[in-house]
Amino acid sequence: MKKRLFIGFAIILVFISCKTNPLTGKSTLNFVSNSELFPSSFQQYGTFLKENKVIIGSSDARLVEKVGVKIKLAAEKYLNYLGQTEYLKDYSWEYKLVENKEVNAWCMPGGKIVVYSGILPVTINESGLATVMGHEVSHALANHGAQRMSAAKLQELGAVGVTLATAKQGEAKQSKWLEYYGIGSQVGGMLPFSRSHESEADKIGLALMAIAGYDVEESVLFWGRMAAKSSGKSQPEFMSTHPSDATRIANLKALIPEAKAIALKVGIISN
Repeated sequence: MKKRLFIGFAIILVFISCKTNPLTGKSTLNFVSNSELFPSSFQQYGTFLKENKVIIGSSDARLVEKVGVKIKLAAEKYLNYLGQTEYLKDYSWEYKLVENKEVNAWCMPGGKIVVYSGILPVTINESGLATVMGHEVSHALANHGAQRMSAAKLQELGAVGVTLATAKQGEAKQSKWLEYYGIGSQVGGMLPFSRSHESEADKIGLALMAIAGYDVEESVLFWGRMAAKSSGKSQPEFMSTHPSDATRIANLKALIPEAKAIALKVGIISN
């Protein structure tokens, strides 16, 4: 009886939590609203900035701000074109350059962006930086943070289901089933889920770059430099949260014509 009730509850929860994202056109699992997510995101962003050295007033910092604003304007223009004029109403955009040797950048839900100084030697130019920032902003626009939180909750529910289903098999067998579930749900569920998010962010990011007036061909050159920097040290794709460099570059090349076509429809922001 408990198992049936649990399964019924899980099915209902998944059904009512699916939402369609206007940028991807996909129905996605999302238990978490912006009103729940954004305050925590903004607080964490503020704490991070206090605990790290923010670079202010340099030419690099001004470039991060410039590119950030253009990507934001491109996002607004694209969403307005899609009839989603209220989609960004709770966003509070910020673009900060932080002193850190790590080759990284990220965007928290609600438009809070950080670029690490360590990635600038790889971006090389403004279009390279737009590749990075367009990609990171796209994670926020596609609600990937909320989706990951929702998927993690569902993974926890699955573990509860396995526990209930194996309750009469003894502690040793139950422990084994939970171990198999953990490995299977990670490799077969969570990791492909993360890779699909990366591919979605690449696709949306290219469109934002094109609308913002940047050279989308630069995205292929940037990821080529990233691949050269990693020097083959990356994990096998099926064990990674990100697509392999070769997969990503091939996908970008295939997506470039579509990104250019979207920009022509939406309109390109003049420099």
